[in-house]
Amino acid sequence: MTYLAAGAGALGPGLLLLSRSRATLLAGFAALAVAEVALLADGQVGEALNGLISSPSGLAAMATGLIVLGALAKLLVRHPVGVAPLALVAAPLRPPFEFGVGGGPPVELATSGELGRLLPLYAVLVAGVLALAWRVLRGEPVRALPRALAVPATTLLGLVAVSILWARDPSAAADELIFFWLPFAALLAVVARTPADDRRLAGLLAAALVVPALIFAAVGLYQAAAGRVFFSSSDLAAGNAYSSLFRVTSLFDDPSHYGRHLVLAIVVVLAALWLGRVRLWPSVAVIGGLGAGLWFSYSQSSMVALVATALALAFVAGDRRARRVAATTAMAMAVAGAVLLGALAGGDSGRSVTSERSRLVEDTAVVFAHHPVAGVGVAGQPLASRQEAGARGDLRRSASHTTPLTVAAELGAIGLVAYVALLLGAVRIVALARERDPVLGLGLAAVLLALFVHSLSYEGFFDNPITWGVLGLGAAVASGAPAERRARAATRSPRPAIASDEGRDRHATPQGAPSGG
Repeated sequence: MTYLAAGAGALGPGLLLLSRSRATLLAGFAALAVAEVALLADGQVGEALNGLISSPSGLAAMATGLIVLGALAKLLVRHPVGVAPLALVAAPLRPPFEFGVGGGPPVELATSGELGRLLPLYAVLVAGVLALAWRVLRGEPVRALPRALAVPATTLLGLVAVSILWARDPSAAADELIFFWLPFAALLAVVARTPADDRRLAGLLAAALVVPALIFAAVGLYQAAAGRVFFSSSDLAAGNAYSSLFRVTSLFDDPSHYGRHLVLAIVVVLAALWLGRVRLWPSVAVIGGLGAGLWFSYSQSSMVALVATALALAFVAGDRRARRVAATTAMAMAVAGAVLLGALAGGDSGRSVTSERSRLVEDTAVVFAHHPVAGVGVAGQPLASRQEAGARGDLRRSASHTTPLTVAAELGAIGLVAYVALLLGAVRIVALARERDPVLGLGLAAVLLALFVHSLSYEGFFDNPITWGVLGLGAAVASGAPAERRARAATRSPRPAIASDEGRDRHATPQGAPSGG
């Protein structure tokens, strides 16, 4: 079954992203479904599904779910512009459900207190796939995606799927493919075929990001005031108990994941401010609320991502004076950071200064050095790093927390080339998107940059659905008509054209002659 999953998982993204016809697009979705089923059949998820099917209450729950999916798919058939905003709302939601195996209830709240899977996102994704398939079967043309993104994305996704054949940790590799890489390949294909010429899209996306972020910030502020978090690891609980800083997670499983989501909302508001699309004082109030929630995450990686993206926005969207200020500030901060790091390292060990990140970098680099061509397979870096270092304990403590290093260790030099090619393709389509739709394009660029910077010091680039959603939206806008052309087309109406034709007919009629039969 592993070989079937690897083959179908490698074939599916190519059919989806490079397709120009109905048959290849539908075949791509079918290939991803085959890969998912092959992987599910061998794992604990398959046992949980069998438990659902064998239980009357489980069957009732599945029937209810199918009805909800059908209704959502029907809604997205009529309003395809809603796919991306709904996916954005669902992206951070991980309800604490667990599926019982054996005699227990089929679905119940997790007793461990940890968050669950991305179930709301999967529901939106399945409905989006069904809606797109239905529209295509009814005759909607399949829009070709920009090759600058489609080719490197196909290469990377295919390599990840095949790497399960040599994965150091087969169980973790199967989970990564089941819950992240394969669904996100479908997400990219669906969002990339969003009707980006709909004028409501930019506003819906901004609301889908900012409004939930304000709710998350409010929950985080409540946690800071109450001194209590809802979902967290034992490490965070111990840190909060013995540290002077109380870090909050809001409705996320980690302070940095929470902080990253608030940063994405802040940079979108900043982009709208630079373009003059929102009022100043309401925007300042929103940024203030989000910033207050971000502060209590004490996430250094999120703070760095916010500062870097804010400076980049000022440099790209500002005038000459703003660009000089942004460049000067960036250089000053870089020098100050280097001096501070040197001073701290002079009085302490490098591992202590970097919160053990230097150790993770060293261990991951060793894995890459020992497996330089194709790596240790998807999701294999934590186990390989622990084995190479001869360490024990939780695998999460061996994760590199640095996306380029993780790619190098798991996919080798081949994967690094595909990763860089995908980044270059992303830059290309975001630039094209900004040319065609300045507002939406700048917002997408800001979100993608924040995600990239954050991923350099923390996990969550390729396993974050927002990354793939941004790439898909960039492809959708880049392959559409420029905003100016759409605006001109929208202002035209049949009436002036008819009047113009009648005017030409009147001018063509000899003076004094009857104008009609």
